[in-house]
Amino acid sequence: MGILQTFWGYRGFILGSVQREFQANYKNSLLGAAWTVIRPLVMIIVYTVVFSQIMRSKLPGVESEFAYSIYLCAGVLTWSFFTEAVTRGQNVFIENANLLKKINFPRMCLPIIALTNALVNFVIIFALFTVFLLVTGAFPGKIFLALIPVLAIQVLLSAGLGLTLGVLNVFFRDVGQLSAIVLQFWFWATPIVYPINILPPFFQQLLSHNPMTHLMAAYQQILVNGQRPDWLSLWPITLIAVVLCITGARLFSKHAGEMVDEL
Repeated sequence: MGILQTFWGYRGFILGSVQREFQANYKNSLLGAAWTVIRPLVMIIVYTVVFSQIMRSKLPGVESEFAYSIYLCAGVLTWSFFTEAVTRGQNVFIENANLLKKINFPRMCLPIIALTNALVNFVIIFALFTVFLLVTGAFPGKIFLALIPVLAIQVLLSAGLGLTLGVLNVFFRDVGQLSAIVLQFWFWATPIVYPINILPPFFQQLLSHNPMTHLMAAYQQILVNGQRPDWLSLWPITLIAVVLCITGARLFSKHAGEMVDEL
């Protein structure tokens, strides 16, 4: 409760920082914040045209001509949010070293600001994707609300992993470089651009131990098939997310003073 009260007390600082970074990204741009809409819109259009109209890609067992485009967007958009949140989290203390040294404020606000910035970008992009679902008649209906707990698990995982890596990255700068490589391998080891059921049984079994496989499958099940995800399969990744949050918080609490000296 103490942490939540601290965040609430500094809500103006957090929201103001999020707003300033959002505006700074498009400060000298002619189209300004419109680029936030243009980039994901172009991506969605390209995926739809290339995979559904040109390549005629199909998902096994799904008849909709937009099924593979939706499958791909569901995975790529949510993975992009995960990657952005983790990357921002692991660099947040290093990038704000001067702020940490000059201003007295709760240091834990910085990871919250980083996560919120990533979440704002994701909400804008996913809102456009939702419009695409409505326009193409592929909106899954009420089951769409099942995305809320799935996203909550992903936010928790992103926060915990980002904070843990952020503290470690202050003392061991190789952490940032290594995590970028791991995230690239992790992406291809997760059924995002390919359905898991096209793989041989051995690889299906192997990828089932990847916790992100089940998280991505939950998004895909809701958005492509319009069905509830297998909630039981999400318990391992939820547990991992909680453990990472606790680990990150303890690391930060133990080394917060040393971090300023190290920076």
